[in-house]
Amino acid sequence: MKFIDEATIKIFAGDGGNGVATFRREKYEPLGGPSGGDGGRGGSIIIEADRNINTLVDYRYTRSFRAQRGENGRSAECYGAKGEDMVLRVPVGTVISDKASGQMLVDLSEHGQRAKMAAGGKGGLGNVHFKSSLNRAPRQCTKGDLGEEFELYLELKVLADVGLLGMPNAGKSTFIRSVSAAKPKVADYPFTTLHPNLGVVRVDTERSFVIADIPGIIEGASEGAGLGHQFLRHLQRTSLLLHLVDIAPFDEAVDPVHEAKAIVEELRKYDEALYNKPRWLVLNKIDMLQNSQQVVENFVKDYGWKGRVFAISAISGIGCKELTYAIMHHIEENKHLEEDALKDSGLINERAATPAVDNQEI
Repeated sequence: MKFIDEATIKIFAGDGGNGVATFRREKYEPLGGPSGGDGGRGGSIIIEADRNINTLVDYRYTRSFRAQRGENGRSAECYGAKGEDMVLRVPVGTVISDKASGQMLVDLSEHGQRAKMAAGGKGGLGNVHFKSSLNRAPRQCTKGDLGEEFELYLELKVLADVGLLGMPNAGKSTFIRSVSAAKPKVADYPFTTLHPNLGVVRVDTERSFVIADIPGIIEGASEGAGLGHQFLRHLQRTSLLLHLVDIAPFDEAVDPVHEAKAIVEELRKYDEALYNKPRWLVLNKIDMLQNSQQVVENFVKDYGWKGRVFAISAISGIGCKELTYAIMHHIEENKHLEEDALKDSGLINERAATPAVDNQEI
């Protein structure tokens, strides 16, 4: 199935039911007063994050959603029934924005998190509300309010701790197959990966992280070249980027240093915050080199890299275990630093004293 990571939809909350003007007409009650009930409230549109859904494909084919209208009021002061709410389920990690203004409304980053995106209209008033000592037989009633309607832009950003970055055929899919149970397609031609793949890397008992295999990025991706530009957004949620480089390309005319710099430049053009994320250099396919240590040292020198460097072979597993342990340590260390920062600011105590709220109303 094609990976769909964005969609535009229109939502219409239900209108409120109308109030009615009726009078009591019962035996022995010849002068019965007003008895018109209120209309029911219209149904609302609620969007819920569901971890069992992986794409936004359903919203590519159905673009308009309308909640149920409230029923009109009835006699004997009976209220109309409330319209049923419509719940739209989306993948965890979906960001919802207003299409017209571009303003982000909510980020559904947890399973079961809900947000009311359009409120149903209030029901109209029956004539029972208009009776008074001067108006004993009111014939006034009001119509129900219209439900809210919006055009929304849905954007899915993959939730992962680590993102793989690199040119097509750098070995990203092979690496994620090597360290996790994910089975992305692997082949000898560029753009084998057509959509992001997630893999859970289990280091040991109760220690694991999520890694995302993003389609290969080529020079010019930030302007729309290739496939990777469509998925650069998925790297924005990650806390660490692994820049995989094919250190032993089959084509001798290919310069790994030039390709590595080109990828980083695409990051900088696309998003400065993404460019400034922690990034490690992972040199892949060292098993195909005669003097791998010298080649790695020359690459690092020519590239001018000052950060962490790992030399691996994704297909044989050389260096992969050490890399995954280093990643796990980095994630845990960052988590502790964030918790310490929250303690210093007093936010942890405030959060502990505040009950969790699953629902958000926009």
